[in-house]
Amino acid sequence: MSGHSKFANIKHKKEKNDAKKGKIFTMLGREIAVAVKAGGPDPANNGKLRDVIAKAKSNNMPNDTIDRSIKKAAGGGDDVNYETVVYEGYGPNGVAIIVEVLTDNRNRAAANVRNAFTKGGGNMGTTGCVSFMFDEKGLIVVDKEEVEIDEDEIMLLAIDAGAEDVASEEDSYEITTAPDDFSAVREALEQAGIAMASAEVTMIPQTYTALTGAEEIKKMNRILDLLDDDDDVQNVYHNWDE
Repeated sequence: MSGHSKFANIKHKKEKNDAKKGKIFTMLGREIAVAVKAGGPDPANNGKLRDVIAKAKSNNMPNDTIDRSIKKAAGGGDDVNYETVVYEGYGPNGVAIIVEVLTDNRNRAAANVRNAFTKGGGNMGTTGCVSFMFDEKGLIVVDKEEVEIDEDEIMLLAIDAGAEDVASEEDSYEITTAPDDFSAVREALEQAGIAMASAEVTMIPQTYTALTGAEEIKKMNRILDLLDDDDDVQNVYHNWDE
């Protein structure tokens, strides 16, 4: 169950996270607030909150910061109501892009996302214009250097818990699940003491689009950089074969 990984390597992810830790913690704080308001502050009775907490921990968010975010949301200290909005569109050479935002101002979010597409030579499309080109999957990445378990053991554990596939890459194991099975697989790995570099439900492209021209690559990076700098943007998915 191995193959060429289309995901950024773990070292790059960690470096990027460390460089933008402030923004990432803000984003995670919003996700925690939404999860608490939807299902309550007790992770034992709130599966969505458990998943967000696991995601926060994989991004090195301190436990006391997580606890403060939960208490703030539970105590009504944050009166801001966030809503999730998904935008879809195209980058250079028809690269498919999905942008998920968590915002308290839909008009601002739409304007900023549209601006990012425009400045990068792309364009926003209608709902559903590219999402059919992606599969929603749970994705758990385990850094091989962080675990002593071998490939057969982690594969057996993950598959028994409900995983669809376990891919052994150069420096990681990448475990994919159906969205509904993600929590069970993540919790099984957690209970087995397996550290996870990342764990989240994501959008995985069915096919990839290559960019060969320097100008196309520059424009695509422009779109991604502008979206990355937008505080409302939570996730960006694309099918650019970097």
